[in-house]
Amino acid sequence: MEKNNLITAVVADKEGKIFELEGYAAVGMAGSSFTPLSTGNTIDMPYGGEFMLLPDRSPVLFNLKTNKLETIKENPYAHGEPIFPVAAFNSPGYVISHVSAYREKQAAKHLPLFSYGAVGWYKSGFRTAIILVDSEKRQDLRLMPREKIIAGVRAMKKKMPQNRLRAHLENCALKYGCPAAKNFFLGRFEAPLPTSENCNARCIGCISLQKETGIKNSQDRISFTPSPDEISEIALEHIRKVKRSVVSFGQGCEGDPLLAAHVIEPAIKLIRSKTDRGTINMNTNGSLPETMERLFDAGLDSIRISMNSVRKKCYDAYFRPKGYVFSDVLKSIDRALGRKVFVSINYLNCPGFTDSPEEVDALFAFLKDHPVNFIQWRNLNFDPLRYWKVMSGVTSMSSPVGINEVLCLIRKDFPGLNHGYFNPPKEKF
Repeated sequence: MEKNNLITAVVADKEGKIFELEGYAAVGMAGSSFTPLSTGNTIDMPYGGEFMLLPDRSPVLFNLKTNKLETIKENPYAHGEPIFPVAAFNSPGYVISHVSAYREKQAAKHLPLFSYGAVGWYKSGFRTAIILVDSEKRQDLRLMPREKIIAGVRAMKKKMPQNRLRAHLENCALKYGCPAAKNFFLGRFEAPLPTSENCNARCIGCISLQKETGIKNSQDRISFTPSPDEISEIALEHIRKVKRSVVSFGQGCEGDPLLAAHVIEPAIKLIRSKTDRGTINMNTNGSLPETMERLFDAGLDSIRISMNSVRKKCYDAYFRPKGYVFSDVLKSIDRALGRKVFVSINYLNCPGFTDSPEEVDALFAFLKDHPVNFIQWRNLNFDPLRYWKVMSGVTSMSSPVGINEVLCLIRKDFPGLNHGYFNPPKEKF
């Protein structure tokens, strides 16, 4: 490790001002492992990333004089005042390899539902511990000017004034800043089709519903079930306008769409009665294989199955399923593959667990038994220390091998498997 390649630590004061801490290098953590950050394990922070101050926590940094890790509890430039870790919530298309390193203070509250990438400063800019997995500009904020979104909202309001799903997506785009909803109003890439009010999982990191957890959900769940006509109107508008378009059930603002199959099945049939263009996709937990078969019959082109782990005990600890079991998920994957339906895994990544030898071995065994087409590497939006604690309660986690190493090993052993971040159109299947 060459000190001149280490990147400088950045921290925040009580006012939220971010500054460099000379004499210290930034540190990333993965489970119980701490790694000084260098130009070799970071990249320039991409456009669209955001910085977050982590309250009730103290940064762990690398002291360049002593060559040791230190937990810094006091602002060296303001005696007696606290100092806070800084993390990066990075742009879509990137998966984090290290979490911002910190120690919790007593009575620390749960962190909000974001991912917390390690970040530091080098020469003239911020660098962060991430890996590019998808270069598509589908959710590049620079291509989503607000004035064009508003113009699109107005046009769709005029075109389909009574459509409740259109009104819901308007709220998603303008209030919550949902990139998928924005893309619908901009007429590009993938349009969301949120449908389900209910879910048969109780994910500890659910971003649309948190009950008595002390965690604030990131957005409100859809409060109605749109009709097949409302769904198909949105989908057909997008498909007719956009080349290589994708329309997707299963969004962050809903439960699991399989529980709304009674409206989704006729909606898909309506869409396919009008056009064979466009990709109809479903993001789901894959809990109801028989229901999924009906949707394949109706014309569903692809599925994306969300998993934090390919091991039952780890999956159950995060998803906390009710009314289904992990074997149902595997059955759905196998049935889809048997029907030649395109299958992606929405693999929720948290360094320290995802790259633990135990999880890596299980993932390789899974890929041999269930040869899915695509892995979408997504960052787990959950307090990392709390997540590691939950996972440690059900499995052992040896020293991580590194997220980049996992990607390299998979590409070597499974050359036909594709990797990315977004749902691909069927033209790329």
